[in-house]
Amino acid sequence: MSSPVTSQPQPFAAQGQRLWSSGTFGCFSDMGSCLIGTLCPVILAMRIAGDMGESSCVPCCVPASTIVMRTKTRMMFNIQGSIMDDCLITHFCCPCVICQMARELEYVKKIQQ
Repeated sequence: MSSPVTSQPQPFAAQGQRLWSSGTFGCFSDMGSCLIGTLCPVILAMRIAGDMGESSCVPCCVPASTIVMRTKTRMMFNIQGSIMDDCLITHFCCPCVICQMARELEYVKKIQQ
C-alpha cells in the first residue's frame, strides 16, 4: 500500500531559485536607470554588459542581445524564469527589462558588500 501524496512536486526550474529583486515595471524605484533606460537604453545596456563581464559592444553587435543578457543575468544570480519568459517580456517591454537588469546588478553589488 502506498502512502498518500501530501505535497505537489515543484517544477525543476523553481527549486532553489529566487525571484528578481524588483519587478519588471519597478522603474521608478531607481530614477537614474529609469531615465537612461527610457531616453537611451543602448547606453544602459552597454553598462550592464560591462558589469556582467561582457564586452560593452554586445548590445550593438549581438542579435537579440537584451534577451541574451537577461538570460545570463538569471543564470548568474539564480533567478526563476525561462528563455521563453525572457523572449516575451523583452519583446514587449525592452526598456523596462534593461532597467530591471540594472537594478538587479546594483542589488547584487549591495548584498555582496
